[in-house]
Amino acid sequence: MATKKTSARTAAAETGIKPEAVETAVTPKTTRKASAVPAAEKTEVKAVSKVKVTFELPVEAVENAETVAVLGDFNNWQEGAPLKKQKDGSFKATLELEKGRTYEYRFLINGEKWENAWNAESYKPTPFGTYNSVVTA
Repeated sequence: MATKKTSARTAAAETGIKPEAVETAVTPKTTRKASAVPAAEKTEVKAVSKVKVTFELPVEAVENAETVAVLGDFNNWQEGAPLKKQKDGSFKATLELEKGRTYEYRFLINGEKWENAWNAESYKPTPFGTYNSVVTA
């Protein structure tokens, strides 16, 4: 047996309901395809250039240190990046940072003693009465 398909508009006309009322209830007023984004809403994604920056503390600064980590703006002063102990006793790590930005940082020795870089570009005072080392990537 064949079945006949009727539109909502035809069904409404047969039942006495105004077709416009059914069409408004069934069909959304505006539709927008996901890919049809107005130019004003489009945002351009720029590639971020990275550059390798080496952080190092000389052996004189890390007497008897077991661990050294670098913390700063680049890691929100959380989860310090560990430095690797070198054959000469110094500690060193290379991180990729966003090119052109200036960062404040410090070293944390054995999880308790803060130390500035001995070869920092400059130093910036903190609200805690100390200074942070500064590097521009």
